Amino acid sequence: MEIRSLTRAEAEIMKILWHLKKAFIKDVLAQMPEPKPAYTTVATFLKILEKKQIVSYNTYGNSHEFFPLISEEEYRRHEVDQLMDNYFDNSVANLVSFFVKEKGLEDKDLDELASFINNKNKKQ
Repeated sequence: MEIRSLTRAEAEIMKILWHLKKAFIKDVLAQMPEPKPAYTTVATFLKILEKKQIVSYNTYGNSHEFFPLISEEEYRRHEVDQLMDNYFDNSVANLVSFFVKEKGLEDKDLDELASFINNKNKKQ
């Protein structure tokens, strides 16, 4: 299945669904910060997410209980792949060097990254 990128509002709803595992619209609304959107707005976004094949639902009478079709990890992987492809020529070195230069990684961060790489290499 092809994963499509989410808008900010769609991602906010998905974060709630990933956390709750399954939810009715009222449950999603209850988790949203103030000012809360209208019930119909959340319903519209959930319909869009359904069309994108990111959520599905079970029907109980007139109510729909929504649940994610992809995990947060799968979506995160998709977004990083898109970022790497679109901005960093699929180069991890380019991505890391960007963060080192632009985000001012501290020595602690670099040490953690080096430790992760060393541990990964030892396991291979």
